[in-house]
Amino acid sequence: MSKIIVYGYRGKMGQALLDCCPGYQGIEVVGRVDLGDSLEKVLDQADVVVDFSSPAGTMDALEQCVGAGKAMVIGTTGHSEAEQARIVEGACVIPIVKASNFSTGVNVLFWLARETAELLGPGFDLEIVEAHHRLKKDAPSGTAKTLAEILTEVRDKQFAATDEVMGALPVRAVNGRSGNTGVRSSTEIGIHSIRGGDIVGEHTVIFAGNGERVELTHKASSRATFANGALRAAQWVVGKPAGLYSMTDVLGLPD
Repeated sequence: MSKIIVYGYRGKMGQALLDCCPGYQGIEVVGRVDLGDSLEKVLDQADVVVDFSSPAGTMDALEQCVGAGKAMVIGTTGHSEAEQARIVEGACVIPIVKASNFSTGVNVLFWLARETAELLGPGFDLEIVEAHHRLKKDAPSGTAKTLAEILTEVRDKQFAATDEVMGALPVRAVNGRSGNTGVRSSTEIGIHSIRGGDIVGEHTVIFAGNGERVELTHKASSRATFANGALRAAQWVVGKPAGLYSMTDVLGLPD
């Protein structure tokens, strides 16, 4: 039985976690903590802290978990480079599963996006479109950023393996377009964010070639999809050696 603390329990994802826990075997909630509450009071009762709070909240929970030797599952997005670096440092001491999206389907999308980009090659332009509810604060979404990182890595390798120099420009993500942007460069990966209503989360990767187009899409209709994935990660990470893990590790997907 994995004993968890839900950190950020008043938020939408925190509530989804609490709703899913009763039906998830092998998980026991021993604490509910939000920003301003004391994590220290309940930390010794838990095996793992599941964090869906805020970037600042993650840092606070990380320091305490490292000090107490407790595992973490981090679902909060929007961390700065310095905060990301601190998480990496913390993973040298405790096991941490960090993911921009805990949905099983989305993590299959990550894998498929890599495979498709490798198979289609640099002749296909890459675009990402994401949509979320009107209350989401960060844009682009953490999932879209992860997709962009995956595609950038593939495209960098593809260009490095050819003699063609793409204007000496590095592969880069372009967040939206406006005005006279000029002809699209092959080194661009476009990211476009939609915010409105109660959209839970939708992500599409477009591979646009001459005369044909391939699209990979994932649509979430319930936050339970993400919550159950986070609970799966919380159950998996207990007892693992220190390190920074992803949902690819949790799901056992091939590299």
